[in-house]
Amino acid sequence: MIIDFDDLKPLGSTGERIPAIGIGTWDIRDYILAEDALAHAVEIGLGMIDTAEIYGNGLAEELVGRVIKRVGRENVFITTKLKPQHFISKYTVFRAIEKSLARLGISTVDLVLVHWPEYIIPIKNYIKYLEALVDNGYTRYIGVSNFSLEDLALALTYLKKHDIVVNQVKYSVLDKSVEKGLLPYMIDMKITMQAYTPLERGAIAGNKHLIELGKKYGKTPVQIGLNYLISHKMVVAIPKTERRERVDEFKGAMGWRLSIDDIKYLRDI
Repeated sequence: MIIDFDDLKPLGSTGERIPAIGIGTWDIRDYILAEDALAHAVEIGLGMIDTAEIYGNGLAEELVGRVIKRVGRENVFITTKLKPQHFISKYTVFRAIEKSLARLGISTVDLVLVHWPEYIIPIKNYIKYLEALVDNGYTRYIGVSNFSLEDLALALTYLKKHDIVVNQVKYSVLDKSVEKGLLPYMIDMKITMQAYTPLERGAIAGNKHLIELGKKYGKTPVQIGLNYLISHKMVVAIPKTERRERVDEFKGAMGWRLSIDDIKYLRDI
């Protein structure tokens, strides 16, 4: 393994770079605190926010819209995700993204993903209508979420005009299943992996292996766990928080890297 020391990661093969760590918005409970935390994240360099139409039944997108007004559209990279059920026609996809954009308060999103593959809908449909979103100015880039290696490989065969720049999947130091085949494939194909649930809903903080390594580096277990992920090529992480102090903790996972021996150690736990 070659350690990736860059805290600005390539977005697929676009030539654009995004922060190695951004913030997710799933299961927000206190929207006032979350708005302040997200704005703070952008201000300290974690200017990538992930959301979805189903998060809070649209409330998460509205939250991100308020953050955009505070920090400036040009300072934040926005990803949103659409339900697969919309991908039955161009009309239903366009109607869905227009509602998302209205909640976000913007005319174009940076990245749109299909949230998961619903297999009664052909993967060809997802690609066809995702590309139509770019062609019609609704998004700058497209990607997928929760696609297996086989799903992703098939999706790539249907591309006509645009690239899949991201596959957003579950990935943490405690759940490394994507490393067996999917991550190497994505690195080869120059597709960025967005790691969701990278903190395992708090389980990272209590893991004895991460606690011990944290003592060695003067870092928290959360920072060790996030650093493990972003030490890999083409991987960014999107932990969720509603607290400013946690945002600062996430920031502390950047600017340094675990040693290759410690990465190998964590890979084996």
